[in-house]
Amino acid sequence: MTVHPPKREVFDIGNQTNTDPKGIVRDVDVYDVRPWGLYMARPTPGRAQFHYLESWLMPELQLRASVFHFSPGHERDQDFYLDVGLVTADGDVWHTEDHYLDLVVRTGDGVELLDVDELLEAAAAGFLDGESAERAIRVALQTVDALARHDYDLGGWLRSRGMVLTWSSA
Repeated sequence: MTVHPPKREVFDIGNQTNTDPKGIVRDVDVYDVRPWGLYMARPTPGRAQFHYLESWLMPELQLRASVFHFSPGHERDQDFYLDVGLVTADGDVWHTEDHYLDLVVRTGDGVELLDVDELLEAAAAGFLDGESAERAIRVALQTVDALARHDYDLGGWLRSRGMVLTWSSA
């Protein structure tokens, strides 16, 4: 594995665009701003594995929750994919900085923590300071704990916090 700096994305509500970590600007179908987060839905041209992406950015939780609409033959055993990292907003422009750790949620069944090795390598290489790495671990563990207390129901946990997620049927 090649260690890399944190992946950063830009979500520009006014221009209805999302700039991915590689700098590719993509058109967004839907943005929905709530007091606790931002929803985005867009096609994913050029991706064989999935054709549509929906995400909720939640600054307070330092999480991005996504649903991938997989293409036939590329389905995965997951309901939600959570990225741990910083989520900030500056007016109509939101930013994410991925802090390597990911959680795969299978509703009612469990959650799997991924990419601990990436986090440790990035911290050792100086791409993430110790405080940020520790915060990422804390966020991941708190999220696993909250999901376990809510029977691995992401929607149920977030509703208990006043955060109601909605998803399209794309």
